Parts: sequence; structure tokens; C-alpha cells
Amino acid sequence: MTNLPPVPAGLRGAVDLSSLVNRPPAPAAPSGEAPEAPTAGGAGGGAASGQVAVPGLVLDATDATFTQVLEISNTVPVIVDLWAEWCGPCKQLSPVLDKLVGEYAGRLLLVKVDVDANPQLTQAFQAQSIPAVAAVIGGRPVQLFVGALPEAQVRDVFEQVLELAAQNGVTGTAVVDGAPVGEADDVEPEPEPLPPHHQDAYDAIDRGDYAAAITAYKTAIAQDPRDQLAVAGLAQVSLLERLQGASLADVRAAAASAPTDVDAQLDVADLDLSGGHIDDAFDRVLTVFPSLDSQGRDVARARLLEYFEIVGVDDPRVAAARRRLAMLLY
Repeated sequence: MTNLPPVPAGLRGAVDLSSLVNRPPAPAAPSGEAPEAPTAGGAGGGAASGQVAVPGLVLDATDATFTQVLEISNTVPVIVDLWAEWCGPCKQLSPVLDKLVGEYAGRLLLVKVDVDANPQLTQAFQAQSIPAVAAVIGGRPVQLFVGALPEAQVRDVFEQVLELAAQNGVTGTAVVDGAPVGEADDVEPEPEPLPPHHQDAYDAIDRGDYAAAITAYKTAIAQDPRDQLAVAGLAQVSLLERLQGASLADVRAAAASAPTDVDAQLDVADLDLSGGHIDDAFDRVLTVFPSLDSQGRDVARARLLEYFEIVGVDDPRVAAARRRLAMLLY
């Protein structure tokens, strides 16, 4: 039996690094006149061979300054965090990214892009939902994942990025103010700790105890019903728990043999969402909805609301699905 691995929900599923395999590094981007930028030095900014000089391990970039990021990516793999101030899951993921990049001691850089202020980069990285994380290796962008993943899974993604960067000859090191990262005095400070119940949930997810993570998020919501980070986290980890041990073939066979069974159809919708087929997941639930009794409709509606939290309530696909659901309800 082929078991579906637990993929954090919503989120485009597996890391897609295939575009980098067996491809030579891209040539450096045209330099031009560099604006006042969040990065200093570039691939040839005075650092030793195989090094790139930067003012810090975690940088900000804009539409106007991203050319320098492309140049740096010819020496060091760059992780790109697409975020926004209003995005709750972004604030959940950001400390994880900051911490892990620091642990790699200059083998990776982290560049943050505010999607509201930088529409060109948002479009270039196809960031339909945030937080969205990508990489740039040898000048080539690669989509990695969407959503707030736990630390252990982010570390796995970073390891894959480094492995494929090495295959493409991108194996340099970042130096801060002329000193190797880790020896500089102005390395980014440690991020603020997560709220207690959120940290409990993250720790539980890291060890694969999804039931404990659900309990932690429910406790956080009980203490503060307006805690949107906990609401989104609960939806994500609930999906992870439902997917644990699921057989792709068995789930799809059950749904095909029972097209009006709400549980069977929701199981397939879970698979669709976890694999990044968001429209398919929404359509499956909404298609079966009219045939359900009152209890079944309640179950389907609750699952859709979970999906909306996972994908992001500001995603245009969520808005379209909400309109369709409202038409079916009223």
C-alpha cells in the first residue's frame, strides 16, 4: 500500500526543485547601476573567491533592488520569503526561517519581500497565497512551498535547496562586514519566541504528534477566540492528522464508488488540497454539497471553512468558493 506522506496543508505540497537538476548555473544578471539596496557587495563586491559580502544574513529586497539578489544567487543560494504585514501565518513562519538560516552560517541567505509593496516580484514568483517561500539559485527562481510549515520540514526543504545548488555549482559562503557569518557582531538577533501554546503546537508537529498540536491550538483559541494564527494552525494540523497513513489509491477508489458520500468525497478533497490542487478540492466539496442532507451539509461547510483558513482568506480562489457556497446555501 502506498501511503501519502503528511504534507502541510494547502500548500502546493512537495518541493519542486526539478527545474534545477542537471542544469548549469545561470550567468550573472546585468549589473547596471545598483540602487541603494538591502545587500552590499554582490558576487564581486570585494569578497574572496567563493564568498559574497552582505550586511546581514536576513535582508529585505524590493522590485528595484532584486537584481543584486540575482547576482548573489550565483554564489550563495537565496531563500525568498514573500510576506505581508497583515498575514498572520507569515508571522508564524518568519521566526522559523530566520532561525534556520542563521544555523547554516552563511551557506544560505534569506531575503524578505513585502508583496504589498513589490507587485513585480509578487507576480514573478506567482505568489497567489502567502506566506510563500521560494529559492533563487544561479539566477533561477524555484517555488518551494506555501504556508507556515514546522521547523523540521523547513529544514528538510533547505537541505534539498543546498543539495541542488551544489549540483549547479552554487556552493559559496556569505560574509558579513568582511567576517564569515557566525563571527560577525551584528548577526540578526534571535527572533522573539512564539506564544506558549503555539510553541507547544510546533513542538508537537515536529515530533509527529498531531493530536497534541490540535489540543494546543484549541487551547490557544479558547483563551483568545480572535487568535487567527491559532485558527489557521488548527486547520493545517487537522488536515495533517487526517492525511496520516492515508492511501491515495484507496481514498480515490472509495470516492469513485460512492460519489454522494460526504466522507469519501472530503477525503479526496483533503488529498487534492495537500497536493496543491486547491480549485479541485473546492470544486469537489461544492459539487457534492447540493446532494447532501442537513447534517452532511454542515460537515461539508465546516471542511470548506478549514480549507479557506489553510489557503488564506484573501486568496481569490477562496473568494470565488465563498460566493459559490453562499449561492448553494441561500
